[in-house]
Amino acid sequence: MSGGDLTLERRPFGDTGLSVTPLGFGAGGVGDPSLSEPEAARLLNEVLDLGVGLIDTARSYGFSEERIGRHLALRRREFVLSTKVGYGVPGHADWTGSCVEAGVDLALRTLHTDVLDIVHLHSCPVEVLRGGEVAEALARAVAAGKVRVAAYSGDNEALEWALASGLFSGLQTSINLCDLAAFASGTLERARERGLGILAKRPLANAPWRPEPADENDPAAAVYRERWRRLDYDFAGGVLDPAEVALRFSAHLPGVDGVIVGTRSVRHLEENIAALERGPLPEELLTALLRRFRERGGDWRGMI
Repeated sequence: MSGGDLTLERRPFGDTGLSVTPLGFGAGGVGDPSLSEPEAARLLNEVLDLGVGLIDTARSYGFSEERIGRHLALRRREFVLSTKVGYGVPGHADWTGSCVEAGVDLALRTLHTDVLDIVHLHSCPVEVLRGGEVAEALARAVAAGKVRVAAYSGDNEALEWALASGLFSGLQTSINLCDLAAFASGTLERARERGLGILAKRPLANAPWRPEPADENDPAAAVYRERWRRLDYDFAGGVLDPAEVALRFSAHLPGVDGVIVGTRSVRHLEENIAALERGPLPEELLTALLRRFRERGGDWRGMI
């Protein structure tokens, strides 16, 4: 399947003025040193060739920012760039205003760009958010033209605080068949009413239907596998592909503008695009899935 066979229509990212493809590329794997430099270059360029117009990275993703900057600088206008800050900057204490400011400047240099489209405070503790220092630092970066959209990435109480604060124009949170806290609590609906852009992370829930865990080092993997066992979803007697159902479910929930999926396989990327092009799930199946979650997992909170 060639890039010309696949198309992804862009969606408005809330009221921010940005538009994103419903599938975003999670670039954590690009930062893995086991991936060679030529392999990283090919993968990143193939992402854009296939029409994916959103790339999500973070300070903590190894060589990810560096490789995106190195290999996609000449194609910068083709994609919305999302990254995350708040920690890991030498000479600055984590979760301080100076760390956020320095993190933005470092990301600009590393990614070889003059502006960062979306910058998230990455799983920032709610008590730090309440202090105001880090959000104010990110707001200054927006005012200075270094960042287009100030955003928060996380779940539960901190996510609710970020939404209620009015300090952010975008949110990224866990949304999948095993993790519907943001949907069930009304967070997505309230965010949509206020014009915030919403990105869903973990839309495949670490693929708990696989015989072996997709990522044994991810603390969410074991939690999701147990939830998946208890939910015991019925996908038409096994006829439907769980990955396709999960992806279409998350991407088409009201309020979700895009889902972030990481992969090092171009074939998997093509399969994900093809799945989303099939549109929302049939209403009967969607209703059945939501009913099962309410019956067996409605009290579960979001992940990290």
